[in-house]
Amino acid sequence: MKRVEEFLKKAGTYYLATVDGDQPRVRPFGTANIFEDKLYIQTGKSKDVSKQIHANPKVELCAFMNGEWLRVAGELVADDRREAKQAMLDAYPSLQGMYSADDDNTEVLYLKNATATFSSFTKAPEVEKF
Repeated sequence: MKRVEEFLKKAGTYYLATVDGDQPRVRPFGTANIFEDKLYIQTGKSKDVSKQIHANPKVELCAFMNGEWLRVAGELVADDRREAKQAMLDAYPSLQGMYSADDDNTEVLYLKNATATFSSFTKAPEVEKF
């Protein structure tokens, strides 16, 4: 899981895919933080992506960097604890202008039943589960 977090942070931007009814939706994300041995992302509860995740928690994300790419498929689980929110905001201070651990909008979610696949054109894929 640490390797996944490091790849996402170094890439800077990754793309999260959700489902809206029968329509796939993909958008850029930039948060990845390990807290209590779980890999978290962050969004706002008021956003469509949050509503889509709550309707169907199965997601996939993809990042590309230096000729390699990472795909992670899994389920997202919301964690409403203040500690989890604050850990994310501490890891990404730039978010503190828009989000607070005490507001009703900040949402952090962790991946469960995740399969991460590291790929490139020059070597066989490597798979990690967490």
